Amino acid sequence: AFYLKIWLEDELAHLGQCPWEDDYRVCTQVCQQIGVPLESISLQNEYKEKVISYTINEAKKGRTPNPDIMCNSRVKFGCFYDAISQRNFDHVATGHYAQLEEIQHSDGTIERKLLRAPDPIKDQSYFLAALTQEQLSKVLFPIGQFEKSRVRELANEYDLPNKNRPDSQGLCFLGKVKFDEFLAEYLGTQPGDIIDAETNNIIGRHKGIWYHTVGQRKGLGKVLDPIATSRGPWYVVAKDTTRRLIIASNQYDEERFDTTRREFFVEDIRWITRTPPSLSDLESGVRLSMKIRHGPTIVNGSLQVSNKNPNSVELGIIEGKITLDKKDGGLAPGQFVVFYDGVECLGSAVISEKHWLALFQSEESLMSM
Repeated sequence: AFYLKIWLEDELAHLGQCPWEDDYRVCTQVCQQIGVPLESISLQNEYKEKVISYTINEAKKGRTPNPDIMCNSRVKFGCFYDAISQRNFDHVATGHYAQLEEIQHSDGTIERKLLRAPDPIKDQSYFLAALTQEQLSKVLFPIGQFEKSRVRELANEYDLPNKNRPDSQGLCFLGKVKFDEFLAEYLGTQPGDIIDAETNNIIGRHKGIWYHTVGQRKGLGKVLDPIATSRGPWYVVAKDTTRRLIIASNQYDEERFDTTRREFFVEDIRWITRTPPSLSDLESGVRLSMKIRHGPTIVNGSLQVSNKNPNSVELGIIEGKITLDKKDGGLAPGQFVVFYDGVECLGSAVISEKHWLALFQSEESLMSM
């Protein structure tokens, strides 16, 4: 068994408790009970280079990063594979809530399909959507077939030391450190105005565009002028990174925002499946189920490719437009959209800044990206 040490306890210890020592203690107890040796592998430098840097750069641009997706694709199923590559293991088993199905195509190639877990709350296929076929070929998800309640029952049946341990929460590297505190440590503050999307009037001051995300309501009142607060609730609807502006509206549920909460552009479309929709179908528009964020909510809509190159399916170099059947609570650039066909995870894409531009283009936009 391997424990991957990626917590940034040395850099972030002053911000709060980092639970890696408790995690390692519990892992040691479990391994001792079942008679399996435990080895700790430090991937902190790799994590900082491949995940922390991504998170900071995305946030600095005003985008909404997803470090958990990058942690899986770049570290847990990337750098870790590299670290044990000479040990001749056939597979790596992890505790992710997801399932795999192996099929053989007529040409003899083997494909591993990534499937949602039966527990809709704990399903982690969203966080695994950036993995490749090569990465999936080496992994096993032994508890992915169970609901969380059954896993708890099994832990009690085997009297495991972690049987009563609370579920892990939050980002994979932060522990009990709040994300805003993490951003403050690396990006500090860069104040700017908050403006009303309807009137262009200044209604408050923010401490940095990276502290706010599209669709946000909670916490916004603290940085608004009292008069504006009384006219709430207010929602973040866009960000102008050039002018350091947060654009907010107290009419987020009005018809004006229906289109921008249903239609948006995506970039970096990547397919896990070996049989993605054909380019001709994508040009016409393909109906898909999607997750806009981690959680049980599945939404329906269509994906239409807006440009392509001959290798786009293989390389994932496609931009497209998504139209949802129903409006979403907050479509933030940088946020991952994961595609499904039934329970199968087909691939993913990233919401692009074109979504913000479209919001104001018809009104001689405030945006100047």
